Amino acid sequence: MSRRIVVVGGGAGGMGAAGGAKAADPDSEVIVYTSYDDVAYSPCGIPYVHGKEIDSFERLFLASKQDYVDAGVDVRYQANVTSVDVSRKVIQVADAGEVAWDTLVLATGFNYADPGVPGGDLGGLYYVKDIREAIEWDKVLDTVKSAVVVEASPLGVEMVTALAHRGIETHLVDPSPWPMSEMADPDIMAPVEDSWSELGVTTHFNTTLKAFLGDGGHVRAVSTSAGDITADLAVVCTHKEPNNALGVTAGLKTGSTGGFIVDEQMATSAAGVFAAGDCTEIPNGLTGVPLQGLTGSHAYAQGKAAGINAAGGARTYNAVYVPWGTAAGKWIIGGASFGETTASALGIPYVVGSAQGISRARYYPGVKPVKVKLLAEPETLRLLGAQMVGGEGIKERADFLAVAIRFGLTLHDLAGMENVYSPAIGALNEPIVVAARNGVDTVQG
Repeated sequence: MSRRIVVVGGGAGGMGAAGGAKAADPDSEVIVYTSYDDVAYSPCGIPYVHGKEIDSFERLFLASKQDYVDAGVDVRYQANVTSVDVSRKVIQVADAGEVAWDTLVLATGFNYADPGVPGGDLGGLYYVKDIREAIEWDKVLDTVKSAVVVEASPLGVEMVTALAHRGIETHLVDPSPWPMSEMADPDIMAPVEDSWSELGVTTHFNTTLKAFLGDGGHVRAVSTSAGDITADLAVVCTHKEPNNALGVTAGLKTGSTGGFIVDEQMATSAAGVFAAGDCTEIPNGLTGVPLQGLTGSHAYAQGKAAGINAAGGARTYNAVYVPWGTAAGKWIIGGASFGETTASALGIPYVVGSAQGISRARYYPGVKPVKVKLLAEPETLRLLGAQMVGGEGIKERADFLAVAIRFGLTLHDLAGMENVYSPAIGALNEPIVVAARNGVDTVQG
């Protein structure tokens, strides 16, 4: 008798789990339940369609519904799972009754934190998540003259840029002193703020949201500690909270972030139940501090591990060193592990090596600036973290530096590393090398 694997959630984690399970046990019955109309699309691309960098929402779909039928994955759309019973190994599905499972993967994703202010039920409040809703909101954007983005989270940063590119008068409201303050340092974000000014964006930092003000049931302004801002639309980009209600009610253990606690096999505290994606928490490889709400690539890799293990295979998912990056204004920002702000908050001592470099030979057309900042342990100079801002090449450097942190490379190692020199793709002096040398020189006096 074939094994039945049930997956709750059709995002990157859920579909990664479904694919992993089917690969590990082709004879297994894999059923995915999603409350949405679609799976296998990239919600991360939505801001770029709104900003017209991508010309169509259709480009965000990664596979067709028939592709999953052909792969033997049974996806149930518009299906709401209302409860999980781990002792009886069943889920309850609205309008469908009980469904038994042999193993279960929860990939229930995230919810945006409630802004917690009056007017949250007004029309004109946009939460970027579901592609079908995004398609309809994109039509609304054609009529919007002014918009407010609430909080400079990574999504908020992307939406500010998108709305400005769309020609909409854009305001950003955030209680912190600079954008993405929980993960990015102020010197990295300063060029981004400057580029927003060039695009006509008005930023309101150290500013608290007070209320959404309505007229006829629709938002007309956003009230803040610095006054009211007229708006036809408010894009709510508050931080991501784990959508953990199903698992919590079923008795699964959660950690300090609210995400499900999982081991290296992505197994939860309940036998036969795995979890992946934004509903879980994963420890930082250096500090052990649990992290929740990582990127789509993390969710997909976690889902693969969860699905393979749910199907009787063997795959581990280890602690993370978090390479990250995004487009912001006219710049690309990114990094690995953490920067000065986080290190200071955690009381971790560090030294800094930084450099302002270029992405290609200075004489080659299209050369872009690249700033690299490296954090290292004071005594050993072991790499702890990195942050960058530039015009290109940030993603590749962030990926490499995350591996360097994971395997304990030092500033000495990076200062002596080889690098590609080719005028069209790489400068004579790699900015990572120069930053590392500067860090070594600073320590050695």
